[in-house]
Formats: sequence, structure tokens, C-alpha cells
Amino acid sequence: MNSQGDNYRPTIGLEIHAELATKTKMFCRCKNEPLAPEPSINICPVCTAHPGTLPVINKEAVRQVLRVGLALGGTLADFTEFDRKNYFYPDIPKGYQISQYKFPLVSGGLLKNVRIRRVHLEEDTAKSLHDQESNSSLVDFNRAGVPLMELVTEPDITSAKQAGDFARELQLLFWYLGASEANMEKGEMRVEANISVSRFDLKNPDPRLAVGQARSNLLGTKVEVKNLNSFRSVEGAIDYELKRQQEALEKGEKIVQETRGWDETKQITFSQREKESAHDYRYFPDPDLPKLKISEIKEFENLQETLPELPWAKRERLIALGIKAEDAEQYVADFALAQFFDLVEKELKELALVKTASNFIANDVAGKRKKEPNWLPDIKIFTEVVRKYQAGELPSPQAKSSILNGTMAEVASAESLNELVEKIIAENPKVVGEYKAGKAASLQFLIGQGMKLSKGAANPQVLAKLFAEKLKNWYNLGHENQSGD
Repeated sequence: MNSQGDNYRPTIGLEIHAELATKTKMFCRCKNEPLAPEPSINICPVCTAHPGTLPVINKEAVRQVLRVGLALGGTLADFTEFDRKNYFYPDIPKGYQISQYKFPLVSGGLLKNVRIRRVHLEEDTAKSLHDQESNSSLVDFNRAGVPLMELVTEPDITSAKQAGDFARELQLLFWYLGASEANMEKGEMRVEANISVSRFDLKNPDPRLAVGQARSNLLGTKVEVKNLNSFRSVEGAIDYELKRQQEALEKGEKIVQETRGWDETKQITFSQREKESAHDYRYFPDPDLPKLKISEIKEFENLQETLPELPWAKRERLIALGIKAEDAEQYVADFALAQFFDLVEKELKELALVKTASNFIANDVAGKRKKEPNWLPDIKIFTEVVRKYQAGELPSPQAKSSILNGTMAEVASAESLNELVEKIIAENPKVVGEYKAGKAASLQFLIGQGMKLSKGAANPQVLAKLFAEKLKNWYNLGHENQSGD
């Protein structure tokens, strides 16, 4: 945004599509595997739209969307139906997409202070593969008919960061509910952003705005940026588009309502086509599919009871325990790590021990999981290490080693260290003298020598105590002259 940025108001709404993790496709019994190793192997006459075939609704897909709606605090539809959305692209075998228009499964809801307009269910399209060298395109129908949930927000978002944070939280929700893998790189979750810029002073709209904008005196012309497949792309595309629209208005140019793409390499948006309106799709109820009365479907009773602890609830609970916010965020984002923490908390109970355990989990355990994503420590060894460390019986290096290696490290006793301490004192008269003269750092040097010679088996606190006692006795016995040059 340029120096005039404060004069403009960004308005952003998101449309997020997520492929649902069902065993079969939306309206047939074909395997739900859009990234199958071979093209067009998970297909049948239904999902390829052969004449005379009839679709059948995937009940599990409906169930998952309803659970998402409950988690968001939305209103579940009592009556719903599926519609035909008519448009003609090679990736739509029927010549229309089965979707929902007038009666979505979910209306309303809230996530990260952004209002949800609707959540509905539809089928995914096939995947187009473009070969620039031959100037040709192929279509893989494995994805055609995969259950696709679409969530539409209200235009409550005002920045690229807010949009990215919203999308990340929604991805977490999908993971917690088991509704979708939501891997953006694989196309399992795709974001489209509707972006507009308007003059901040609503009482005195800028005369260079389009006539319709000036009349409404509310929002600028909406531009849709499609198929954003990473959080980085979401934030980058929105930032660029806000800047582009603002600069155009500054020049007196008109913003065109259109669909744009995102060039990840160049970090710019580019025009694709003028944006369609709802009437362009000629929606009408699909005559081949039954109307649904949700309250009469027994399997959808008590869905609220099937919801797990949700990401935002987990985050609040952990912070209330005294866990650092950044550590709590790690647990929320790593479900397995969070489960391990909960088991540790249940075992240790005492808050001081739990906080100590959290430090080891958030740093050492999480660090190793970056290299070994499926690794977790043995909980019995882990909790024993935490107790010994808290009691001062196990120094930090040995504690970390025990956790990461899954075996309790040997710690040298005070008795076994006596001879070692005396040897170090005798071999370092100069350092001993400096300690006597009041140089506190000299003691740390001696302790370091003790850790080195014990190969890390000594407790630094025990060494410090032994050195202090030995040196005091050393002086009392008249050895002070030996500490000179």
C-alpha cells in the first residue's frame, strides 16, 4: 500500500473449498482417490455422466459438513436440496455441477471473529492437465465427483494476514474433525479471495469511483482471485491485489469485476475472465436427487456429541494452565504432540512439573519430531526424567539425553566425584588462586572441567557444592600458598 493507503478501506471475503476424506465419491461408489497413480482409473458411468445413470448422495459427506457447521456455531438446515449449476468446461463431464444454492447445509457461524455466510456441499471437477509444448490439454477424471465442501465468509476480513490466519485455523478444524486432510499443495484445500478497495470516507466518496460504487457508497468493485494453493499465496495475492486496486483508483481508473489468477513466480495477479453472476449459472433443483429433511435422518442425531475438543478450546485450556502461548500453539498445530502433553499432564498433575515438562516437549521433543514426524518419547521415562530434573537429581544435558534416547542416563554420585574434584583442584592452582581472590568465574571453569572429565555424568549443582566445600577446606588446611604462580 502506498502513502495514500490510509484513505482506502480493504474489504475481503473468502471462499474455501475442501475435499472431504470419505471412502467414496459424492454421488457414486467410486474410490475417493483424486491423486491415484494412473489417470481416470477411479471412474464409473455415474461420475463420467453416461446417459441414464442416477446419482446417490454420500451420507458421510453430508455428516461431515454438518459437523463442521456445528463446530463453527452455525445453523444446520432442516430442509436442504441439491441444485444443478450449469456451465460448460472440459472438466465438467455432465455439463453442469451438482451443488447447493438456495438451501445450503449450514448457514451462519463464526471463526476468528469472521462471520460465516454458508457452508454447502458439492462435487469436485475433473483435473485439467495442460501441455504448453504441444498446445494441448488432457483431463483426468479421478477427481470428478469427489465430495467438496465450500465455505463462504462474509466480507469481514480487512488484511492479508487476517485472511491467512483464518485459513490456517479452518485447516486445523478440518484436521481435528477428520473431515479433510486439507493439504493445500495437493489441492485438497483451495482458497479463493474476493477483494475490493473503497474510499475510507464513506460520506464523501471519491468522484473517480464507478457510478455503482458511488451510489452504494459502501464497497468497491469485487475482484475474485482463484485457486490459491498455499497460505503464502493467499497473503501474497491479497496484498498485491489491494495495492493494484488502490493504485488504479489513484490514477482515476475503473476497477473491473473479474476473475484473476495468481502467478507465484512473478508474485502478481493476472486477468482470466469477467466474473459470472449467479443467474449465469441457471441454478435449478436437481430432479434426480431427493430433498433432505435433516431432522428425520437418524444417523445425524446427536452430532454435537461427536465433536472433539476444538483447536481454539485447546488453545485456551493450555494457556490457562500457564503454558507459554507459543508452546500452546505448537500443541494445537501438532495433534499427536498435544495428545502426548495431555497424557503427561494427567500423569504429573503438579503444575510446576507440568510446566517443566512443557518446556522439554516444546523444545526437545518437538525438535526431534521435525526430523522424525512419528516419534514420541516413552512416557514413563519422560515423566521420571521430569521429576528427577525438577528435584535437582538430573542435570539438563542428561535429562535431554534421556528423553531423546529413551534410556535413563547415569548420573555420578557425590561420593564418586570426590576424587575427581580433588584432582581438578590440584591440577589448577592458578584458577584456585583466582577463585580465592574473588573471581567467581573461576568456579565455573572448575565445574566445566568436572563435566568434561565425567563425560557429562556429573550434576553441575553437585559439582559446585563439592568444589565450594573442598576449596574452603583447602584454605583452612593451609594450602593457600600452593595456589600462587
